[in-house]
Amino acid sequence: MFNFILRRTAASIPVMAMVAAVVFAILRLTPGDPAAIIAGDSATPQQLEEIRRMMGLDEPMYVQFLIWIWRLLQGDLGTSLLSGVPVAEMIGQRMGPSLALCLSTITLSVLVAIPLGILAAWRQGKPLDRLVMAASVLGFSVPVFVTAYVMILVFSLKLGWFPVQGYKPLAAGLWPFAQALVLPTIALSTVYIALIARITRTSIIEVMGEDFIRTARAKGLRERSVLTGHALRNAAVPIVTIIGVGVAMLISGVVVTESVFNLPGLGRLVVEAVLARDYPVIQALILLFAFVYVFINLIVDALYTVFDPRIRY
Repeated sequence: MFNFILRRTAASIPVMAMVAAVVFAILRLTPGDPAAIIAGDSATPQQLEEIRRMMGLDEPMYVQFLIWIWRLLQGDLGTSLLSGVPVAEMIGQRMGPSLALCLSTITLSVLVAIPLGILAAWRQGKPLDRLVMAASVLGFSVPVFVTAYVMILVFSLKLGWFPVQGYKPLAAGLWPFAQALVLPTIALSTVYIALIARITRTSIIEVMGEDFIRTARAKGLRERSVLTGHALRNAAVPIVTIIGVGVAMLISGVVVTESVFNLPGLGRLVVEAVLARDYPVIQALILLFAFVYVFINLIVDALYTVFDPRIRY
């Protein structure tokens, strides 16, 4: 296992390098000039040239890339072109809301979706199964921002149960912290609940036809024990896989959700940096998201051996 982790870590280095090169090239080749955004509409050509020189944008693209990579290897993510604040400091300030939203979304999705998938598989072809699958199709089809606005209309504006927008840190109290995350978490988790529930149902239905399930039933085990102790454990590999794959969707969903609910997280920072063409911030955030995705997939691969002893690396 240790050798496998080392190999996967080494293999992720070229992936991260490719992501860095592609992101750097795309940002530099897209239309727009960050110097013009900073200087404003009334800036003279001389002022624009001076700003480009100060920002290093007058250098050839390969020189800018090499300078950025060298600083990155030294742990320097750069400085925001607009605010002048170090990018690492900006990410640290915005990490809390995004981390809280992601953890609450994953937790809620797993706790709700897996029991729904088990129930749907147990009652295959029955009304309960059709209801769960219909709800899954609906949850997977409706965009996150539509769900978010509907929930704001009903639970915030009509009923007044939750705030429309904003974020409260945990230091402000447990209830204000949870109250600000309820609607964003539910809105973001609908897609993942639908996805995980469908995969759980399909995986358990496939396992239910195996010989060891018939043997467990012949031994007189209760149906709940058969479903949770035997079927679910042997169907866990595809379920864990889809949870890991959902991280990529979660990253894109966080951007939309934080914008709708005005959460000061990394997703909102991405939108602000893209609109302002703040190159160092965009590059650092995309590299961070890519690293998280690679790391989650490494954890998922390692968990395969826990759920299926037949898998060995």
